[in-house]
Amino acid sequence: MRRGGTEMGVLNTRVLIEGTAQGPVLKLSEDISLWGGVDPLSSMIIDTRHPQHGRRISGKILAMHRSIGSSSGSSILLELMKHQRGPLGIILIEADFIITLGVLVAREMGLGEIPVVQIEESVYPLLPDAAGIGLDGTLTELP
Repeated sequence: MRRGGTEMGVLNTRVLIEGTAQGPVLKLSEDISLWGGVDPLSSMIIDTRHPQHGRRISGKILAMHRSIGSSSGSSILLELMKHQRGPLGIILIEADFIITLGVLVAREMGLGEIPVVQIEESVYPLLPDAAGIGLDGTLTELP
């Protein structure tokens, strides 16, 4: 990741699902259950206890530690992508099989492609407000 023209050293970035994306980053301060936490038609975070309640994940690079709750969360991600309300990309701290399954199934069904990458926890606070994800998993800050 570059910040102000200097390399920030995102080491151990791991590509979970290939793809490219760029756009604003929505960095969640707490984990979320997609099932019951995100409306699949509007992409709004509807869990009233979540700090980002009322924010939309569509058109954003969604950054989070991991998802929580039901494995049905992958079906919510699939629905989001079916309605063209999915995130542009996903950045995770922990490899999350629920998230990656939803993205893979959506890709196989022709509903879109979004990259999913994993970063080190120490890098999470440094994520910029807008980022690009390269095919090799590199993260770059956008102006």
